[in-house]
Amino acid sequence: MAAYDYDDAGTYDETSATQRQPSSGAPPSSDLGYDPNFVPDSVKSFVVHLYRYIREKNVYEIHQMYETSFQTLSDRLFKDTPWPSVDAVADYVDNDHVFCLLYREMWFRHLYARLSPTLKQRIDSWDNYCSLFQVVLHGVVNMQLPNQWLWDMVDEFVYQFQSFCQYRAKMKNKNEQEIALLRQFDQAWNVYGVLNFLQALVEKSMIIQILEQEKEGLEQFTANDGYDYSGGSNVLKVLGYFSMVGLLRVHCLLGDYHTGLKCLQPIDITQQGVFTTVIGSHITTIYHYGFANLMLRRYVEAIREFNKILLYIYKTKQFHQKSPQYEQILKKNEQMYALLAIALSLCPQVKLVEETVNSQLREKYGEKMNRMQRYDDEAFAIYDELFSYACPKFITPSPPSFEEPLVNYNQDAYRLQLKLFLYEVKQQQLLSGVRTFLKVYSSISVGKLASYMEVDEAKLRTILLTYKHKTHSVDTEGKVISNADVDFYIDDDLISVVESKPAKRYGDYFLRQIVKLEGVINDMDRVKLD
Repeated sequence: MAAYDYDDAGTYDETSATQRQPSSGAPPSSDLGYDPNFVPDSVKSFVVHLYRYIREKNVYEIHQMYETSFQTLSDRLFKDTPWPSVDAVADYVDNDHVFCLLYREMWFRHLYARLSPTLKQRIDSWDNYCSLFQVVLHGVVNMQLPNQWLWDMVDEFVYQFQSFCQYRAKMKNKNEQEIALLRQFDQAWNVYGVLNFLQALVEKSMIIQILEQEKEGLEQFTANDGYDYSGGSNVLKVLGYFSMVGLLRVHCLLGDYHTGLKCLQPIDITQQGVFTTVIGSHITTIYHYGFANLMLRRYVEAIREFNKILLYIYKTKQFHQKSPQYEQILKKNEQMYALLAIALSLCPQVKLVEETVNSQLREKYGEKMNRMQRYDDEAFAIYDELFSYACPKFITPSPPSFEEPLVNYNQDAYRLQLKLFLYEVKQQQLLSGVRTFLKVYSSISVGKLASYMEVDEAKLRTILLTYKHKTHSVDTEGKVISNADVDFYIDDDLISVVESKPAKRYGDYFLRQIVKLEGVINDMDRVKLD
């Protein structure tokens, strides 16, 4: 970054800064509208100090300003207007190219969150991301930025791509000017461009090799939460790391679940990692990981990870109440409970779910889950409802054909994924009957089971093969894994049942009793004090 004279720079006090009156001119009134060139004193102070802390690599102060001050100023001064333009603030930061790119990235993010961006603004935001990532990939970026900011960059990049695809797919109401812009800037938010940037960040950062070396004790990436304490920069490495999560999310939006999970493979999600240092990253990773496994019939893996993240949110959500991401945390929490209800209805492995999570699940979806076991029209309607509520906003990445009559196609990808999902649910219909009988018997002849199910023996053998197929899937390493709570093998004409016994959780019982006892002791202490 450019040199800067900080002779008069003190500590940044956001509260007092926002209360000072502008030194020159008056702020534009609501009658005059938004003036992109007007910079309040509080914003001048904000950009000057943020620029200073970035140059000093003071991650703590950068995080405070990014996470708290930026939000507070947005609420007070820019609730329904954009921030001042980058040209208006550039002079206060020596026209520093990299800082101006970072400022514009925040400017566009605020615009998307508070207002409705125009097509031109969507295209300009794409151009800014291209410039920013080009600098990171091919320039010398000597900065340390908070993980939260670096995650938000990748998260917002994918979100804006998704938003653009949805916007472009609604062609019916586009005017001639918008259509002309879409034709002119046909490479803006191109799916190959988005995937290439994310993949380039992964490769250039060498993050996969770093994580491999960490297993051998040669790197401290996770132990240092991704930061570089030797005076270097964390930007490329952490962007590369979060880009693997970004690739998972993009491939889920495209319906390519195999590739999405393959992109995430270098990260061991069963352990604490840099992705767990940011709550938004943690939830996004597990949500898409769980959803992809659900769609690939790896129900046990989906249930296991949904259970862990829902328990984590249950224990920690009160600490995020003041966070800008709080509403999003609650929304994803509800969506993952819906996905867990689907997974458990298709694969009744309740033993994998902690009692706290199971209690919340039964409260939210207990009645619906009972109805989903019937596999009638009402059950399919519930599957449809829960899937539609909890699934990602699928996209069609291809541009429209301008030569043909303009139609809306923003729902096409969602309808296709819903159709495939419900087709899978219908195939499970026969299996519920098989599972019911297998749970009753430890062994039963093929002929007897066929008569109970009112089918001939040949048909029953087909059903049993289908059960085997549908309760097994292939994991990311190519191994066949079982999702069955009740399994069997056939020896001649005898079906022998193998039921997995749930492990008794003595620990859970004692922990609950300890908590109750501590509560009683605290109550007694209060009574004594009174």
